[in-house]
Amino acid sequence: MASLDKPSVGTSTVKWRFPDIHPEGRKYVLIAGAIAFVSLFVWDFITWPLVFLTLGVAAFFRDPVRVTPQGEGLIVSPADGLITMIEPVTLPPELTGPHALGDEPMLRVSVFMSVFDVHINRTPITGTVRHVIYIAGKFMNADFDKASEENERQYIIVEDKNGLRIGFTQIAGLIARRIVSFVKAGDMVIGGQRVGLIRFGSRVDVFIPESYGVEVALGQRAIAGETILARKGAPRATGIAQ
Repeated sequence: MASLDKPSVGTSTVKWRFPDIHPEGRKYVLIAGAIAFVSLFVWDFITWPLVFLTLGVAAFFRDPVRVTPQGEGLIVSPADGLITMIEPVTLPPELTGPHALGDEPMLRVSVFMSVFDVHINRTPITGTVRHVIYIAGKFMNADFDKASEENERQYIIVEDKNGLRIGFTQIAGLIARRIVSFVKAGDMVIGGQRVGLIRFGSRVDVFIPESYGVEVALGQRAIAGETILARKGAPRATGIAQ
């Protein structure tokens, strides 16, 4: 199945265009725009702030085209944002066991999304969705380490054709109030395909297998579906506590 994010074979030029607004956000843009329009006749002094708010909502739900790197043994970023954590951790209970990611500690790479980042999340590998587990929780700052255990979150595990399983977690943040999933267990996904979104600031954790080396650094900005987080056989990052 061809990816809608990739240019067709034979394409020699690409023209820039405004990103689409994801269908999940169009109703919010319409609501904000309608309120701005009504204010023009009722409270005209707040019309311009409401117009800027409408543009901000449209920007938040923007859904740009992404071109995912091709090749075996790549794990791409599922989220846009800042790399804020690279550390070995004990897996959360939802991702442990023989039918999930096993019982050994794994390296966690965390990507923090501010309200200015694209909030469409994408699968880090091609394969079959094995688990989608939603957990209701709190709404503390997603940049806090304990947010991965206490906030509203959703775990997704994707298994590739070779049996490799990659797990990642969508974590709601301080002002995020809903995690939206586009996939379910049993779905086939292509690397970089859209799998969900988190509204208004949040974080995504990716759990990297031992056989993979991380290719990003703390403070680096990642692009969902394009930035390579880890590569099979690459040297393990130095300076990470073991």
